[in-house]
Amino acid sequence: MTESVDVAVIGFGPAGATCANLLGKLGVRTLVVDKSRTVYDMPRAFAIDHEIMRVFQDIGLADAIARHTRPFTPSEYYGVEGQLIKRLGSVPPPYPLGWPPNLVFSQPPVEAALRAHAATWPSVTVALGDELVGLAQARDHVTLELRGDNGRMRTVEARYVVGCDGAWSTVRTLLGVQYVDLEFDEPWLVVDLRVSERGLARLPEVSIQYCDPARPATFLIGPADHRRWEIMVMPGEDRREMEKEENVWRLLSRWISPEDAVLWRRASYQFHALVAGEWHNGRAFIAGDAAHQQPPFMGQGMCQGVRDVVNLTWKLERVLRGKSGDALLDTYASERREHVKRLTTVIKGIGRVICERDPQAARARDERMLAESGGKVITQARQDLIPPLSCGLLSPSSHAANGTIFPQPRIRHGAGTALLDTIAGTGFRIVTNDTSIAAGLCDATRAQLDMKMVHVVANANAEDGDGETNGAISVTEVEGVVARWFQCHQCSAAIVRPDHYVFGVATNRDELERQIEALSAALA
Repeated sequence: MTESVDVAVIGFGPAGATCANLLGKLGVRTLVVDKSRTVYDMPRAFAIDHEIMRVFQDIGLADAIARHTRPFTPSEYYGVEGQLIKRLGSVPPPYPLGWPPNLVFSQPPVEAALRAHAATWPSVTVALGDELVGLAQARDHVTLELRGDNGRMRTVEARYVVGCDGAWSTVRTLLGVQYVDLEFDEPWLVVDLRVSERGLARLPEVSIQYCDPARPATFLIGPADHRRWEIMVMPGEDRREMEKEENVWRLLSRWISPEDAVLWRRASYQFHALVAGEWHNGRAFIAGDAAHQQPPFMGQGMCQGVRDVVNLTWKLERVLRGKSGDALLDTYASERREHVKRLTTVIKGIGRVICERDPQAARARDERMLAESGGKVITQARQDLIPPLSCGLLSPSSHAANGTIFPQPRIRHGAGTALLDTIAGTGFRIVTNDTSIAAGLCDATRAQLDMKMVHVVANANAEDGDGETNGAISVTEVEGVVARWFQCHQCSAAIVRPDHYVFGVATNRDELERQIEALSAALA
């Protein structure tokens, strides 16, 4: 008998597990498949950011995951003569999205938590030990052929399929989709260690990029005793030879010895910059490493995969429920592909700083970077390097706020505080600091879009106004995050999408009406 589901998710790594959780929360009948029955017990992804923690908060996992994280230390870049030439860091509190902007984490327990939580949603079925071997598309469904690790074959029909099955994606291969090379290709050795207290005391207290043409290298501080080194494999060296334990310790000898650490993982990689030519073929989609790869110099690989599935899942739910037409799904590929390409360009620029192997060019780089900073290196916020959405489901009225992530303030809640999303939810929202701007808005249109009205009051102006005000959820923020956002963008209301990106903004009721009409038309 052929099984039938709304969405089949192929791959149960971080992107696939997040996808299954988001679909489960929306009540979408979902089958998630992975040929591996267990979580890979070695660290691979190393960093996440506040946008991703907000997603984990949305699915009810923030506290479980936070215990496996720690704030990302500043990253200091040192040039040919050992001088500081660049520093990346974080913005100070209050944090714009409610979480530390940059975090390092331990992937195995985080991935296990995502998997376990996905299995708790009534609408989600998890099939471990099953491998996708065939895919055929029809007008209204996709037929999947699955082979169990016991050799048993079965057929599943899904209205849509999402391939989150990694860089060697079977879904991408069966669709005949090719990567487009964005022209970055460098061999590196990645080494993870568990370090003793004595060893930790001898290591740097911040993350370091050694921009040394003789041997570019990276030192990263992970949670607890986890430390990572990324070391370039130089021309003429054999990647596999460099993975041998004796060669690993030789390369690490300037920092640490086997007496002070345990070798946890070592693997050589070609750091690539690749993006799939197609992300959406009929009723099949790809996401995460199946759709793109980028060098690791900003720790955005896993973040990009989670952004993909957050962007896609709410759109799938709208189409499945008949709230929007299939054209909405086209915006997934256009939005995410362009965002990935723009961010990869930024990452490649950082990579060129780190990977320069010509001593003369490296010295010129150091002099230029110091001159550009006036001789004094200032800390640049990592999050300032991440671009907004630049196309797709955004207001036709151009504004700098369009495509940015709307902040998540800390608000008064009972005798303490909470983060805004825990009260306001994650659907379409009109967020305003002035309820009069929303007075008289068409309730029918708001209802059609399942749109909530959220009134955020600044603490200094609060008169115990929490609750319902003129049909809006009224909350009081305690740190002025949203007040500063509205002031910066010179507006009084923002239409926020379910993935927290700003569709458009308004300064008066007429503008807000036009923005709602534009959104309604785009979603119809």
